Amino acid sequence: MGVQGRDDRSTDRGDGKHTGLAALADEDFSVYEAIGGWRGIVESLLPGLVFLVVFLITGSLTWTIMASGALALVQLILRLLQGGSFLGALTGLLGVGICLISAWLSKDARNYYLPGFLINSFWILVLGVSLLVRIPGIGVLVEYVREPVLSGFRAWLKSWRSDPVLLRAYTRVTLVWILVFVIRLAVQVPLYFAGSVGLLGGARLVLGVPFFALAIWVSWLMMRDPFHAFHAVPGNKGAETEELDGIDAGAHGAGRSKG
Repeated sequence: MGVQGRDDRSTDRGDGKHTGLAALADEDFSVYEAIGGWRGIVESLLPGLVFLVVFLITGSLTWTIMASGALALVQLILRLLQGGSFLGALTGLLGVGICLISAWLSKDARNYYLPGFLINSFWILVLGVSLLVRIPGIGVLVEYVREPVLSGFRAWLKSWRSDPVLLRAYTRVTLVWILVFVIRLAVQVPLYFAGSVGLLGGARLVLGVPFFALAIWVSWLMMRDPFHAFHAVPGNKGAETEELDGIDAGAHGAGRSKG
């Protein structure tokens, strides 16, 4: 989950800093870093902006798709030349490609935005279900990014869900993101059915990077204190880490007894 227009991805840039919602797991959280810095802003806004401007100027879906497709390829090449992640670059290209294919196959510029509706709807469903089962989705994401679990999943869940203050914070932040996705749909879907590509494209841009930045800043303010308080306790290192520590301790103990 991340900035709209980038398929709500959450990634590790390779320097230990995360983008998208995964950035909430960073100790030194920054909104600027969460949106990917200047590159993230450009890569998030430019494809939608070019699609909208070219279509409004030319009125030609063909020229619009050609221009947007060329831009996506240029972005892919530039990212690879700058040493960026190949997977991240390919994911970005596929995201734009799916939107362009949707518009091309339907011969309707409005359907460039249709995949975004489906993604928002998907996350509303996933996060809603997570709240119903009392395992807030944002909490799962943040804690997993902080402490990936390959085994002992139940113990890992219990470790952070047993803190009522942290659990309540994650629940509220999850509600915030459900609201974000609902607002996006509530604004854009009526514009889609009204046939207003200009207003729809403008709304998509506003509800992308700017809205995401506001929402993730509010999210951090809501969870910051419980998050730091919980992880300041030495025992709250994550189930898998504790299991490994226990194994190491047992090994050292056995070594001492043999000595």
